Amino acid sequence: MEKIVEQAVAVIGMEKYTSNVVSAGHELLADEPMELGGADKGMNPFSLLAASLATCTTSTLRMYADRKQWPLEGVEVKVTLKRNDVFQGMLIDKEVHLKGILSPEQKARLLDIAEKCPVQKVLTGEIKVNTVAF
Repeated sequence: MEKIVEQAVAVIGMEKYTSNVVSAGHELLADEPMELGGADKGMNPFSLLAASLATCTTSTLRMYADRKQWPLEGVEVKVTLKRNDVFQGMLIDKEVHLKGILSPEQKARLLDIAEKCPVQKVLTGEIKVNTVAF
């Protein structure tokens, strides 16, 4: 059984390569960088992917620490996407910086939780894309 988790609609006109994107009642511009012919008016698709993983991780850690009432003052997550010619795919590096006076056990648990954010589960699980044209 399938359950819709989220939907996004991207619309592009004649302007290279700026898309208007709407999802969950929010709107943003996505574009390609100038070196690819775009106008660099917004994040490119890979930037949006990296941002999705980074923000999912920060939110997941914030929620977990709040539930546990741990003294997590802040989280910074840096996500780097790399092309990998060895296995002809994508390598994702994720650096998690925890701020606050946390015990080694709390830090270890938070790093474990960082691996379990929903977006990471999608990226590391099986993905199928069904494309239909109208």
